Amino acid sequence: MPRMLDVSDDVRAEIGDEEADRLLAGGNAPGNYDCTSCRTPGDSDQERTSTVLFVGEETAVLAFAHASCIPSQVVPVSEEQLQGAVRSITGADGGPDGAQAAPSGRAPATPFAALPGEPRQATLGVTCGLVLVENDLRPALVVEPAGAIARPGSTEPGDAFLPLLLEHGFAPVTDMSVMPATNPGWSVLLAAGRLHAILQPGSDGGQPVSWWQAHQPLPVSEGWRTAAGKAQTVLVYAAPVGAIGHQPREDLMREAMEKATAEGKLVAAVLPLAGT
Repeated sequence: MPRMLDVSDDVRAEIGDEEADRLLAGGNAPGNYDCTSCRTPGDSDQERTSTVLFVGEETAVLAFAHASCIPSQVVPVSEEQLQGAVRSITGADGGPDGAQAAPSGRAPATPFAALPGEPRQATLGVTCGLVLVENDLRPALVVEPAGAIARPGSTEPGDAFLPLLLEHGFAPVTDMSVMPATNPGWSVLLAAGRLHAILQPGSDGGQPVSWWQAHQPLPVSEGWRTAAGKAQTVLVYAAPVGAIGHQPREDLMREAMEKATAEGKLVAAVLPLAGT
């Protein structure tokens, strides 16, 4: 029996016409599944269902989601992040329910740059929290490097972290109560209820690549995930080393961000969710 599946052109291009047609005809697609976005049960016999293809350097995993949660799409992730899902498929350990291995003809992905246009990796600390903006609690990420960031190719002293971000679409925060602007091409990858990466545009308009990537997918609170799922966006704030620091509570984090704003040391952007 044909399933009520949505297969986007991007997913079809990755898995091939034969596999896409087989899915649409009811083959290799589960009737019941756990939505890879909201983690609640779905039924592709009864409701529109999106095919979501997580693609690494050598492996791809096909997962399913309510079409009302997210559209069918290709989500680039690291090869390491896919191994847990692949092991779950072969019965080794836990991973996304309703996922299956899928063929991928992709070339190796570009290694992630910890800074826009920067081929070397830097250590970035990322904190999740809810921030009150325009009288609503918004899901937010606060990014702060572990040390000063030099401009690529420069030997001059100083910290170029904020100038680099300003050049790549982030904007200075002048009032914490005002929503930042959207930064096109950037996104936040939340898969199976865990934070995986902040993605930046790929070179020459190619697939997005990781700007920041978790060593292991990070769990987020139920309130944060619910807020992100509702808004389908995340506020991403960034400050230079020492401007925010590690704060044990959201009220203290807010105070530190207000102080950084007053000192002109905070930039931000609204980023859409990529995948889940």
